[in-house]
Order: sequence, then C-alpha cells, then structure tokens
Amino acid sequence: MKLLLDENLSRRMAPLIASHYPGSSQVALLGLEHASDSAIWAYAREHDWVIVTRDSDFIDLSTLYGQPPKVILLKTGNQSWQAAAQALIDHQELLESVLITANAACVELY
Repeated sequence: MKLLLDENLSRRMAPLIASHYPGSSQVALLGLEHASDSAIWAYAREHDWVIVTRDSDFIDLSTLYGQPPKVILLKTGNQSWQAAAQALIDHQELLESVLITANAACVELY
C-alpha cells in the first residue's frame, strides 16, 4: 500500500514512512503542490495511491465518486510531522486490514 501525503502534510514524512509504505510520496514531491483536490484525487486514482490528509474534502470526494482511491483522514490533532508519520507506522497493520482486507473506502486515524 503506497501513500500519497496531501499538501497539508509535511514532505519530510515521506522518507520516514518509506520502509513501511514503499513507493509513498507527498503531492509537492510529485509536482502537484498547487493542484486542486479533484486533480489530486484523479492522480491518486490513476496511480493506485491511498490519500493521507487532514482535509475532510477528500472524504466528500470519496462519497461522491467512490473508490479508488482510498483515504486516510488523520485526526491526530496538532501534532508534529514526526508524530503524524509515527502514527501511520504504528497503525500500519490496522490501516491495511481496514482498507485492503475489509475494502473500506476511508478510515479516520486518531
């Protein structure tokens, strides 16, 4: 499962999660820094990414268009980017279980 970190998440998270989520990146690193949510959604769909965001707009897009892509909504509060990356690492098994095995479209991570 490869993660696409939204613009509202630090690009410094990508190397921290890379060994747990191979192929993961952040939108700015892919040249999508100023892209609309819809453009990011389409890119993620086309390239098999799971979007990680703090922006509930992607939940709305999921409701409107369905999956793929799948969405992880970080609701971890005002944490550092290191803590947000660690939350993704710590919950990898749970996230994969919910998104892949149970085929959920979205998951909120607290």
